[in-house]
Amino acid sequence: MQDSVKPNGITPSQTVGPFFKYGLTPNGEYAWNDAFTNSTLTPDVTGDRVRIEGRVFDGDGIAVPDCMLEIWQADAQGRFADPQDKRALPNASFRGFARCGTDKDGNYSFDTIKPGAVPDPEGKPQAPHILLAVFGRGMLRHLYTRIYFSDEAGNAADPVLALVPTERRATLVATREGGKAVYRLDLRLQGDDETVFFDV
Repeated sequence: MQDSVKPNGITPSQTVGPFFKYGLTPNGEYAWNDAFTNSTLTPDVTGDRVRIEGRVFDGDGIAVPDCMLEIWQADAQGRFADPQDKRALPNASFRGFARCGTDKDGNYSFDTIKPGAVPDPEGKPQAPHILLAVFGRGMLRHLYTRIYFSDEAGNAADPVLALVPTERRATLVATREGGKAVYRLDLRLQGDDETVFFDV
């Protein structure tokens, strides 16, 4: 008997599962060397050093203990470590990429520098921001969002942030805590106050 429905096969993004913890975010728990860490800091990096931290919650408000998060960002001068960015990189070893997993309470953190402003495809300046990808079990495709900074005046004119309804923009803005260079942004995958994710 022939099946009238032909399967399309499994795509890489559909194999999301518990391999994150062992293969990609071991954090010293397994005999494995991390290819990437939660820090973008390099010996020659310049700019304001900051820490971004928060927690990841599911649709029921329960902490997600085995998410994987990746960031990619420009340096303090607004330059990306990418062949498409033809400008000179003053921070030659800065790659702007980092990865971390959440702990048993859903906590995550990144040590990095505050990025500079970068132009959008039309040349309009964007407020300093960090690109964030979220991977997790039960998600057939990873999610993309941005991290903006609460003390940046440029947020008001940012062309991407302007696309987000006013009442939801706070889900993208990391809040500076006291006088420390620590910014906090909790991520909510579904439900009330769901983080704004972008279709890219």
